[in-house]
Order: sequence, then C-alpha cells, then structure tokens
Amino acid sequence: MSGTIRLTAAQAMVRWLSVQMTEDGERFIEGCWAIFGHGNVAGIGEALHGIGDAFPTWRGQNEQTMAHAAIAFAKASRRRRAHAVTSSIGPGATNMVTAAALAHVNRLPVLLIAGDVFASRRPDPVLQQVEDFDDGTVSANDCFRPVVRYFDRIQRPEQLLTALPRALRVMTDPANCGPVCLAFCQDTQAEAYDWPEAFFEPKVWRIRRPEPDAGELARVADLIRAARRPAIVAGGGVIYSGAEATLSAFATRHGIPVAETQAGKSALAQADPMNLGASGVDGSAAANAVLRDADLVIGVGTRLQDFTTGSRTLFAAGAKLVSINVHGYDAAKHGAEPLVSDARVALEKLTAMLGDHKAAFDPAPRAAWLAAVDAHCAAPGDSNDLPSDAQVIGAVQRAAPQAIAMCAAGTMPGALKLLWQPAQGGYHMEYGYSCMGYEVAGAMGIKLACPDREVICFVGDGSYMMANSELATAVMRRVPFTVVLTDNRGYGCINRLQQVCGGVPFNNLYEDCNVADQPRIDYVAHAGSMGAHAVKAGGIADLEAQIAAARGRSVPTVIVIDTTAKDGPGFGDAGHWWDVAVPAVGGTNRLREAYRTYLENAARARLVN
Repeated sequence: MSGTIRLTAAQAMVRWLSVQMTEDGERFIEGCWAIFGHGNVAGIGEALHGIGDAFPTWRGQNEQTMAHAAIAFAKASRRRRAHAVTSSIGPGATNMVTAAALAHVNRLPVLLIAGDVFASRRPDPVLQQVEDFDDGTVSANDCFRPVVRYFDRIQRPEQLLTALPRALRVMTDPANCGPVCLAFCQDTQAEAYDWPEAFFEPKVWRIRRPEPDAGELARVADLIRAARRPAIVAGGGVIYSGAEATLSAFATRHGIPVAETQAGKSALAQADPMNLGASGVDGSAAANAVLRDADLVIGVGTRLQDFTTGSRTLFAAGAKLVSINVHGYDAAKHGAEPLVSDARVALEKLTAMLGDHKAAFDPAPRAAWLAAVDAHCAAPGDSNDLPSDAQVIGAVQRAAPQAIAMCAAGTMPGALKLLWQPAQGGYHMEYGYSCMGYEVAGAMGIKLACPDREVICFVGDGSYMMANSELATAVMRRVPFTVVLTDNRGYGCINRLQQVCGGVPFNNLYEDCNVADQPRIDYVAHAGSMGAHAVKAGGIADLEAQIAAARGRSVPTVIVIDTTAKDGPGFGDAGHWWDVAVPAVGGTNRLREAYRTYLENAARARLVN
C-alpha cells in the first residue's frame, strides 16, 4: 500500500511537475522562469531552490517577456514541450496577462503560476492586493480568466491533486491547447500536507490525434472531386500536427496549390513546387490570384483570421469553403464545410479516398512571383537612399538561407510573410496577437528549443523600445541569436496605415510627435551595455557581412541598420484589402475618398458565419 510524504504545497507542485514526461523521455515542462516578489518568494521560491536541477529555475527581467520566451519555446517545440512562469501577487502577475492573451490567441501552452492573496484572509489587505468593494473573492489574478484556457485558484494544498493534472490535460490537448493560470495563495504555498507517494510517480503525456467523422470525410472528398480549381490554405495546425510531409504529398498527388498563413508559413519549404506563398492581406500575387479564382478553398489547420481571408473578401462569392481543423469552433467558421480532425490524419484519409484524382495546376504564376521577389529584394545599386525593409530581408536571405526568421509586430511580419523564402521550419511569427515586444524574448525561446538552428530576430526600433531587457538574460545564459534592428525612427507601419485610412501623419514617427527634441537613441550602445555584441551596419552589403560574422558567438549579436519609413513591403498586384474602419465623417477630401473606398470593399465581404 502506498505511503505518504509530507511536503509544502509549493514543494509538491514542483516535484510533480518535474516528473511529467513526453513520449521522447523529456520533461513536458522543462523548468520555470521566475521573478520572485511578495507572494511567491517564500513558498514557491523555496520549493524551486530545493528541487534544484531536477526542475531548473531561470531568472528573467520582466514577467511579460519571460512568458514570451516560454511561449516561443513552446511554439518552436510544436507544442510538445513547455515552460512554467511564476510571479508575485500584484504587478508581477498582471504583467503576465498580455502574454497569456498572446498564448491564448495562438493556442500555445504555458503554465503561469501567479502568487495570490492569503487564503485565510488573516492579514487582509496585504501588500499589492486588489480589493473589490463588493466581492471578497476577487484578486488581481481574475484578470487571467478571459485569456487562459484553464484557471484555478489554489486555496488548499490538496486542490493540487486535481488542479495540476487538469492543467496539463489542457496544455497537451490538441484542440483546447493554450495557457493555464494557477493563482496560488501565498499562505497555501507554505502549508504542509501528507501527499500520496503515488502522486509523484512519473507520467507520460501523449498528444492524441482525433480521427475524422466518416460522414464529414465523405462530404469533403466529394467536394474535392467536384472542384475544378481547388486551393489549400495551410495554417499552424499543419506544423503542430507534424503534417508537413503529408501536406506536400497530398498537394502534389492531387494537383492542389498551397497558400500559407503566418502560422503555417514554412510548413512547406518555399522550394516546394506546390507552394505559392502567402495568402491574404500580405499575400503573394500568385497565391491570391489562385485563391480569388478557386471554386473550393480548403483550410488546413487555420483559424481563418482577417489577414488570411482579406477580411472575408478574398475568396469568390460562389466558392465553397472546407475547414480541416482539430477544433470544431475553427472548423465551422465562415459557413465552412467542417472536417474536425487532426490535420495529418485527415489528409491521409482524404488521399486514400481520392485515389488518383488530380486537378490541373499551372506552375507559371509561382515562377513569375518568385522572380519578382528576387528583384524586389535585390541589393540596391549606387543610390544613397536608405534601404527598404524588402532589401534588408533580401540581405538576410542571402546571408542565412537556412535560418529561422522570426518577428511579431510592425512592418516586418507582413514583409517577411510576403518575401522570406524559408527552408522547412524556417519561419516563426507571432501574429495572432501581433504583440510588440515579443521579438527579443521570443528569439531566446526559439534558440532554447532549437539550439542547432540559426535564429534571426527582425525587430523595428518601436518594438525594440517596447521590450528589450531579455537581451541581458540571453547574454547571462549564453543563448546566441542575431537581432536585425531596423531603425525607421518611429512606428513606420502604423504611420502608413494611418495615411491609407485617410489620416495625416500623426504621433507615429518621432518627427510627427509632440516632442521638444527629436530622439537620438544609440541602439548599438544600448544593446552593448547589456553585454550583446552590437554593431551598426553601413548598408546592405555590410549587413550581410555582419550576419555571417555573428555565427560562432556565444552571446546575441545586434545589428542596427537605418531604413526608410516610407516604403511598405507590398509591390505590384500582391496583397489584398484589410478591413480597418475609416471615419464616416471628416473634414478632408482624402478622408472622404478613403471612406468611399472602404464602403466599396466592405460590401464584398462574405458575412456567413
């Protein structure tokens, strides 16, 4: 008969987490990022110190960016591994709320362990406690409820016996995967309990592969057979399912071209002959032309957000839509014919049913598009103009074609989706939440998950100023990656969007802000002060040389390059409309013309849900 072991609740939690394993024999939760403060230093802090390397602890600089690193690690690990993050009860906890929303939108697992008030309420109100005048059960951690997949407040030690397994069931569920918050009352953390020894026996967590319903499968197969011009939109679910090779074989065998979402980019290498590049607002000319002409659009592992669908105006009004997705919520969007299933299983079963069925596929648009990309990204001639973001991307592509390119917000996500030509797995974009400040911490998380891959972090000066402090953490932990910091002196992306929507330049570029003096920020000195190897590139050729020189360093390299704020990533007939509300009433002809155009485009939207 199993005995018991006496531990504090915090000691029991970290001991249990240390023996939760993957099928590959690794810890599912590798360790814990921690900034200690009021509400987690005594209980959780003591427990993490006590367990040592059996469940390692890493110190970061900010709770939000620690969580960003953890989320990037999980994404780069294809949701097969994760990290925990712990904070104090007040601002430390609410700092993590943005990261929780980012993980929720992107369906990524992270365990957030936020300190909480006293369960006993003996010293109420404690330092950092948020008091609700009408509800004694509220704490700051209730902010997590809308942005996590599972929330629990641990007020008794024995509640962990059910809360911890529930937390990992969510984090390892392919459909409901997402962030978990355990709000851990600080007195409960330190309370002792006699735990069943069996609770700490190692457990292996296996990711299930849901099979499709036979009726849904047959209906989708019939739609594919009947289609004359089918097209696929590949999302992140392809990667999380490990269905990359299956998708390539399916597309090739059945003659169905593939367009990519931000999350799905690099599921197929750009060299795959069926890959037409990006879809939607920031899409390629080849992909968008095929999608506009398609009589059947097949979404695979995509949540069909506005950038992918051109705010519901990209697909033809008469086109049918199929959505293969592991979650019924996503599979039924936009009136789609749903096929609720793991992506790899669904494609395997569909190809068995379709046999030798093959649609006609014209490779000419793909070849023309790639030639245009090469020309657009070519190194500039003798011009003294500042380089464009496209030319920066071209330089990195030439210098590091096998690298993982990553970003999150600003101009670069659209430019990279449009122009970066990745090897398989060579792209990592946080664009579900498009969170400024994810980039530097995210690059560290990717490198921790993929230590043998070169990681290139694209970040604008605006996002860098939002959150850069985990650069110091990467230096301290000797986690090398390369940051390409494009300085266009403000928020260049939103400045362009402001003008497209009929506005005038205002409060985005520093030159259009209400300041007494223009900033003269020395990003090289700033990054160097944190221990990074930092340089200023003299131009595109020097950028290529500096990227090559960064290889082999044991600390991050930051390469700063001045770029133009005027040019966006698009060119020719690439791209598509994006629904950004334009004021119906305004005083300028520019605004009135923008509103007229807005109404014309909005009238084309498919409103079926």
